[in-house]
Amino acid sequence: MQHFHSRFSATLRPVSRLLIALPLVALVAACTPGTPGPDGVFDPYEQANRSRHASSLRVDQAVVKPVSDTYGTVVPRPVRRGVSNFASNLDLPGIVVNDVLQFKVENAVHNTWRFAINSTIGVAGLFDVAGSMGLPERDNDFGRTLHAWGAPEGAYLVLPVLGPSTERDFAGKVVDFIINPTRYLLESPESYYGTGAKVLKKLGDRHQYSDVLDSVIYQSADSYGQARMLYLQNRRFELGIDVSDQYIDPYEVSR
Repeated sequence: MQHFHSRFSATLRPVSRLLIALPLVALVAACTPGTPGPDGVFDPYEQANRSRHASSLRVDQAVVKPVSDTYGTVVPRPVRRGVSNFASNLDLPGIVVNDVLQFKVENAVHNTWRFAINSTIGVAGLFDVAGSMGLPERDNDFGRTLHAWGAPEGAYLVLPVLGPSTERDFAGKVVDFIINPTRYLLESPESYYGTGAKVLKKLGDRHQYSDVLDSVIYQSADSYGQARMLYLQNRRFELGIDVSDQYIDPYEVSR
């Protein structure tokens, strides 16, 4: 009975944490006033952002890229894929929470089935059995929830370690971290396995897309402008916003 009570309390904990986080969301989502320029960019903190971007490049070159290359070379691809699947599976309960908050009932049911199948038949998510059954992940996050609720995008930000973002998406990242049910249902040492898997997933992604990322951040005339453009266009596309009239070639601008 005590075990059931502790599990029930852990299940309710994300809801209570969400209620606690709402004032923070309201504060952060009260984004810096201003409107994007003709290129669709609102970057009042550009000087500080460029400084953080430059610092991130140094860390990437000195640590992240060498470690990711070693990880990608030493660890076989099937193992890397299993680790990535496991990490992605742990995020699914948080995705379902956002589906519910956006009243996307079909997506919530779809992602719940995916989580149930991969967590059982897929051996804790190591194997993407649900994907082979026609149940691919339908991604979601609290940044999209804020967009659905009418929160403005706010200023462009470069976050230490995490990279490109916006004020709205930064608020979303904070809340996603707080409300993901797996953070409260997993006990030690399983919770540490999840954190480690997510770090390895990032390293695997860095290795897999190394050529593309290197061309953007090391071979661009203005890597900051290129990274900003790619992030904003991709994010707005995910949100269903038409960005066809906002494209500006950063190479042309820098000439």
